[in-house]
Amino acid sequence: MKTKRVYLGIVGRRNQGKSSLVNALAGHEVAIVSDVAGTTTDPVRKSMEVFGIGPVVLVDTAGIDDEGTVGKKRIARTLEALKTLDAAILLTSGNMFGEAEQRLVERLKALDVPFVIAHNKSDVQPLQPALRTQLEAIAPVVDCSVAKNAGIKELTDVLVRIIPPSAYKPRTLLGDVVGEGDLVVLVMPQDSEAPEGRLILPQVQVIRDLLDNGAVAIGLQPAQLEGYLKRQQPDLVVTDSQVFADVAPLVPANVSLTSFSVVLARAKGNFDRYLAGTPVISTLKDGDRVLILESCTHATSCEDIGRVKLPALLRRFTGKQIDCELVASLSPLPENLGQFALAIQCGGCMVTEKQLANRVRQVVEAGVPVSNYGMAIAYMTGIFERITAMFRR
Repeated sequence: MKTKRVYLGIVGRRNQGKSSLVNALAGHEVAIVSDVAGTTTDPVRKSMEVFGIGPVVLVDTAGIDDEGTVGKKRIARTLEALKTLDAAILLTSGNMFGEAEQRLVERLKALDVPFVIAHNKSDVQPLQPALRTQLEAIAPVVDCSVAKNAGIKELTDVLVRIIPPSAYKPRTLLGDVVGEGDLVVLVMPQDSEAPEGRLILPQVQVIRDLLDNGAVAIGLQPAQLEGYLKRQQPDLVVTDSQVFADVAPLVPANVSLTSFSVVLARAKGNFDRYLAGTPVISTLKDGDRVLILESCTHATSCEDIGRVKLPALLRRFTGKQIDCELVASLSPLPENLGQFALAIQCGGCMVTEKQLANRVRQVVEAGVPVSNYGMAIAYMTGIFERITAMFRR
């Protein structure tokens, strides 16, 4: 079942028909089309259904051969957008495949993004056999004529083959550690950071996963936990990381305990890196810089975890003057990542597995250890081993 949106990028030089391809895949006009090169200036994202693929976010990018000072900035944004993709279509035409395309190929491969090479306008100038042989050694190749809607089905057929299941099929969050009828208590504080009239996404995702796996989910606030535990002992308690200090002493030692952030950390695939990086917190020194990575954007308050609570906890735990810098959403990371002694990533509920993996990869490649919100707070609360134990078995 395809339940997650696949981020599919259209990349290439200017005036190759990228926006026309977006419209052809969507089945209606969603992108501006013009004969003037450089009409698309920034990555344009459009959510839709693509037949044969399912829910998709199509990302139409600026030409990789743009010129001038502004053009360089557009190219930089295109290259940054590649980090968000689950798959890509490299569009070319006129038997053109030079340095610009090679640069895209190298970047896509470095990011582990599967892609197909589509040769557009083949009704005007067919793809030469020698070039086809060369390109097929790089990636699958499809001849198409977007303006005539020719080759679109063949293109989607290839995409279905190359897009990995992880892009559209979510991993279970707790289905492998809870059983039918297991009782799971979810501690969900409703402070000023909680959205009005609804639950935050990690809570919703965990509740849905528990229901899908036949478990019983009981939601309550921290002040209600002690009274509930006197009446009923659950199989598992999942709490907001911010209230670890209040929740952990109340939960019996024989009851598994973890947090929403830690559950997501495991599901998103960076769990082992976080396990290894978290103890670095104890080695931080005066003047060290910590990069806080928060994958969503929201209004902030004095109870904001990434901007307020986590930096304060780091300084209190280490007794050091720690300088924290926060990067929100999918904004570009600082160029000099080597300046940071540690990075701490949120659970990543608002981004795809691929987007989070590429973000963490940048930090790791710079030699910076990385932790997770929930693991970092647990470590500084003295319960790191306990909240990760159920996932280490």
